[in-house]
Amino acid sequence: MSGHQHDEGHTVAGWTGCAVAVAGSTVAGVGMCLSSAAGLWLGLGVVALSVLVTWGLHLTGWGKPPGIRPPAERGWRVRDRGAREGHPGCVGCRLAGRGRPAEAVEAAAAGAAAAAVDGGAVGAGVVSAGRTTAAS
Repeated sequence: MSGHQHDEGHTVAGWTGCAVAVAGSTVAGVGMCLSSAAGLWLGLGVVALSVLVTWGLHLTGWGKPPGIRPPAERGWRVRDRGAREGHPGCVGCRLAGRGRPAEAVEAAAAGAAAAAVDGGAVGAGVVSAGRTTAAS
């Protein structure tokens, strides 16, 4: 699967979450066919569990960041080394308290570039985590 030009969730987190969701949908469908409210709710609970399983695996590095990865990192067994810090623009990482929104990352990069061009002159602002502070 690493030979695909598209990088759409070919990860351990993606496949595991999908398998758990299919199992939950099957249980819910059987519960519906048997007119079993308990079976239906159990299946829906397993589907909800699939979301948590996928999210947990993503946070431990078995998912992928938003966007397209380099071809060498597209194998589904390749672990994501940047998951601990959080991915910019990733809702799952932000819900876990990791990473920053993509706009803050771009603003910090622009501020760092401006500070480098400025040469560290007295009174220049220094950007840290999206906040500007005055340099002494």
